[in-house]
Amino acid sequence: MDLSTLRVFQTVAKLGSISQAARELQYAQSNITMKIQQLEAELQTTLFYRHNRGTALTAKGSLLLTYTEKILNLIEVAKNVINDDQTPKGPLIIGSMETTAAVRLPAIFSKYLINYPDVDLTLKTGSTEENILGVLQYELDGAFVAEPIEHPDLIQKEVFEEELVLVTDAIHPPISSIKDIQTKTLLVFRTGCSYRERLEQWFHQERVIPKKIMEFGTLDAIIGCVSAGLGISMVPQSVVEKQLQEGTLRKHLLPEEYRKVKTVFIYRKDKYVPSALLKFLNVLSE
Repeated sequence: MDLSTLRVFQTVAKLGSISQAARELQYAQSNITMKIQQLEAELQTTLFYRHNRGTALTAKGSLLLTYTEKILNLIEVAKNVINDDQTPKGPLIIGSMETTAAVRLPAIFSKYLINYPDVDLTLKTGSTEENILGVLQYELDGAFVAEPIEHPDLIQKEVFEEELVLVTDAIHPPISSIKDIQTKTLLVFRTGCSYRERLEQWFHQERVIPKKIMEFGTLDAIIGCVSAGLGISMVPQSVVEKQLQEGTLRKHLLPEEYRKVKTVFIYRKDKYVPSALLKFLNVLSE
């Protein structure tokens, strides 16, 4: 079992297809098949189920994938440790909720890159759930997510506190209770968004079923549709300050227990903290 074979195995497992893995790795398909067969023979077990749409991991294959990712990550960590001369440089991939990315991060990223221009900083937006998974799978160096986060493999650093508000179109009457909006459409991000979960939790707590839920992929789309009177949403007040001042949206306060939420920055405990990430953490502390 060598590293090249493990990388082939990991790629086939991720893509679910030997032919796609061959294209990804720029190998002949026959070479991919041979390496997988050799690995299965060495381990004396079946790692993949073959079907007409590609491949799927067996239980033993899933177990091996877990160890493979740890092994390959340790190799990468070792390279980083050896090559790190404490000068921030190279790639730094940060995940974030879209609301945080829209309002909080531009100033932070600008300050960081002015001081450390040799860092190749990449931002990937997604839900809290997606960002946590990205950090755990070593796809992100760190991420901004909404609390609470309880995972033994993660370190979290509190960075912001947001006030959540309900937003409606400008002519919507005041909202005094959930009964005032139970017939309205909820405009939300995809499942995995912490703000959506909090809004749905409020409805569930009050034993009210929303009339309809519409999912969106971007913050701009949600704000635009709320402004047009299509429905209501729950967002941090900081992301709609401009629209509130312009009078295109109206805000409504939430019950106290749903009003405040903290944004935390998470990264892995077991991952070597390169200089680029260490300096990023320092900027967050300033």
